[in-house]
Amino acid sequence: MKNPFKKGEQKEYSIVVSENDIAQFESGVVHNVYSTFALCRDAEWSGRLFVLEMKEEGEEGIGTSMNIQHKSPAFVKDKVIFTATFDEVKESGEIINSFEAKVGNRLIATGTQGQRILPKAKIDSIFEKLK
Repeated sequence: MKNPFKKGEQKEYSIVVSENDIAQFESGVVHNVYSTFALCRDAEWSGRLFVLEMKEEGEEGIGTSMNIQHKSPAFVKDKVIFTATFDEVKESGEIINSFEAKVGNRLIATGTQGQRILPKAKIDSIFEKLK
């Protein structure tokens, strides 16, 4: 793993909320707004943008943590902009970043997420042992 980032550096990712992103379960639609589940997926991707530049040949990132405070709804066709901020690489090798998601000036969510970069072979071995 290489680390070209300094604390406070940022990455931006945007998504337009679609019908596939609304809050729904097997019982049907709960709310016709951006679900916390979809928000989590996209928040993780915003942090992965750092991992993509940090992992080396034969390595891959794996999620370790996610913390989201969902503050306000986003509606279908809203453009949500995620700003991920590089916080640190812990002694354990875990990469931690924070994020905020906004529609215009309205804050949709904040949180933190973690990922660790490991050799692909190690990840495969861990998964194989758990089957």
